[in-house]
Amino acid sequence: MKDKHGLLSAPIGRVLFNMSLPNLIGILTIYGGSLIDTFFISQLGTESLAAVSFTFPVAIVFASVAIGIGAAVSTNLARLIGAGNQTQAKAFLFDAMLLTFILVSVLVTLGIMAIDPLFSLLGANEVSLPLIHDYMLVWFIGAPLLVLLMVGNQGIRATGDTHSPAIIMSVAAIINLILDPLLIFGIGPFPEWGIQGAAIATLISWFFAASVAAYILIFKKKILVIAGLCQQRIINNWRKLGHIARPAALMNMINPIANGIILAMLARADQAAVAAYGAGIRLETLFLVAIMALTSSLMPFVGQNLGAGQHQRAKDAMMLSIRFALVFQTLLYIPIFFSGEFIAQLFSSDPVVVDWLSFYIQVLPAAYGPLAVVIIFATCLNAYHRPIQSLVINLIRLMVLMLPLAAIGLYLGGVKGLLIALPITNTIMGIACYVMASKITEPDSISAPATNEPVSPLN
Repeated sequence: MKDKHGLLSAPIGRVLFNMSLPNLIGILTIYGGSLIDTFFISQLGTESLAAVSFTFPVAIVFASVAIGIGAAVSTNLARLIGAGNQTQAKAFLFDAMLLTFILVSVLVTLGIMAIDPLFSLLGANEVSLPLIHDYMLVWFIGAPLLVLLMVGNQGIRATGDTHSPAIIMSVAAIINLILDPLLIFGIGPFPEWGIQGAAIATLISWFFAASVAAYILIFKKKILVIAGLCQQRIINNWRKLGHIARPAALMNMINPIANGIILAMLARADQAAVAAYGAGIRLETLFLVAIMALTSSLMPFVGQNLGAGQHQRAKDAMMLSIRFALVFQTLLYIPIFFSGEFIAQLFSSDPVVVDWLSFYIQVLPAAYGPLAVVIIFATCLNAYHRPIQSLVINLIRLMVLMLPLAAIGLYLGGVKGLLIALPITNTIMGIACYVMASKITEPDSISAPATNEPVSPLN
């Protein structure tokens, strides 16, 4: 098979850089737009900001499903492409998108039915609940577009093309950015919808992005086709998906569960701390944007090389990425630390919220280097077809270390004690993951069956 993007032969550092740069631009645009979205909502008041913060764990549940299935699509599709199995790759992607649509439809139905009891359980008060209801009702309607988009973009990346997903998401973020102030504040001829306007702007941007991603997969890459409803093939491909997707989705779902528990702890201590924590989570994603861009490139790189039998090249890419992450995030912490109060003031005029968010920004990024090691290693374990090991690592990080330490910190030192527990957890797990990554061996043998079909490169 023609190695169009150099994943199997070109220098590792150069390939990962060339793949990660468009990812970086795309993710920066997406999360920059998310932060601006948060900024506009914060202008409606602390209650609105707190309401959106409460919605974050639920939104992550849907993203976790997309990330789980997307991880399975990325690693399996990359292996099929690396081994030259084109027909199987097309059928596999069709079956993956079918499963995605079914699962997310069920989740949306359950979510709409459970808005009030669910967010009451998370600690939302009587003032926040109506705002949350307005926001999430629209968000749930658009959720299928988001999940299908995320899985589809992983299909595009599996071919080695990281430019197209970056462009799609960047343009979608710009659309969201333009519509946000118009629909939130009712500028010009637009109605003033408040917090619900933010959700409507997001839905419109997702619709655009999903439409373009579908066009690329169907007409440009020609890798998404209607493969027919062959029961045995669908069952076999869903089993392959499940091997990676179940633990990967569960691993990512543990994060919103842990965040929900932490939000509930904070809600009982200080409502302003909830607003600060919600803004802090979004900032954390921005501060880790380079690592997210790198891992998006690393999955297809490792997957294709493992599919081609180049195990040492796959491991070298993982270790190079881990070392880069440690150095990069450590250096990035310096300007973040000195900008804490300034950044916090952009998101709230409430002095209590500003104090908590400043503390968050100055303390948690100190351990983003070790956290990046955990993220990269867990991602690569999926490519190595070891998703259970990846799940166990996250379970230990969140449930065995983070939550107990957070509870102890809250008891001993209040909100500050809780927040300090988070970087301590990430440092411990980062060291452990570095040691495990350096000792990883050849992957488990779960690659695609051989085929005699003629090999033709993907365009």
